[in-house]
Amino acid sequence: MQSVRSEDLKDIRATILEKKEGLAETKRQELADTHYIYTELTNFRVDLITIYGESILMEKDVAIDTIKKWGENIADLLVNHGLPLNLALEEISFYRNEIGEIIKEKGEDNQFSLDTFHSITSHFNTVVDDAIQWVSKSYVKGYTEKINHAKYAIDELSIPVVRMTEEIGILPLVGDFDTKRAQILMENALDKGKEYKLKWLIFDLSAVPIIDTMVADQLFKVIAALKLLGINVIISGMRAEIAQIMVRLGIEVKGIKSFSSLHQAVDYANSFTESLK
Repeated sequence: MQSVRSEDLKDIRATILEKKEGLAETKRQELADTHYIYTELTNFRVDLITIYGESILMEKDVAIDTIKKWGENIADLLVNHGLPLNLALEEISFYRNEIGEIIKEKGEDNQFSLDTFHSITSHFNTVVDDAIQWVSKSYVKGYTEKINHAKYAIDELSIPVVRMTEEIGILPLVGDFDTKRAQILMENALDKGKEYKLKWLIFDLSAVPIIDTMVADQLFKVIAALKLLGINVIISGMRAEIAQIMVRLGIEVKGIKSFSSLHQAVDYANSFTESLK
């Protein structure tokens, strides 16, 4: 950009900034009937046009840092409101074309040389491309984090500790288990067991088709941790495949009562607590 006269750059910047409100309003009206947060987006599009205008006189690194912050902020807005990425990308492209016309008109008025025109448009297009890059990267990151958070919440709800009596709780396990769900299992079992002040917690495996060796090992670590809290564990619905895995792992099951059905486990826990009264 050093070969371009400062007066020419200032003229382009001034024209862009002068027209930013009108350009933003044009897009706002276009989206007003389809997006309820168009008023919030107006602030972001005005910021974008301002950055585009100011970047004409910025060094490349400064312009990139500025557009990066804008990209991260607009991506957060889109993710938090459940809006699609293409909404921002369309805006970025729209203003690329509009401002490109402004640069073209100024180039003709001021009789820019081909090198001058190329230098200005190349610099501007780099800023626009970086805007697309940072919005896209930030959006994917934010959306992925939101999905993972929602998935964790769903997994947590799918592993509830049900309080059957004052001293007995049931933890029904359903579906396939991986190490992540096993970790949630440990957190829920320990937190709820302590919160409810349980004496007994029944792990019902009736609806678990298979457990791999890593998960089986984690499961019995949970049982060991519960024992340290003074909570006795009963296993119900033990399948032959799971029992075989335990044998292969050499997991010590001494002191852990196991029943083929949930009602047998419940009867045992009830009878045991009754005998202590």
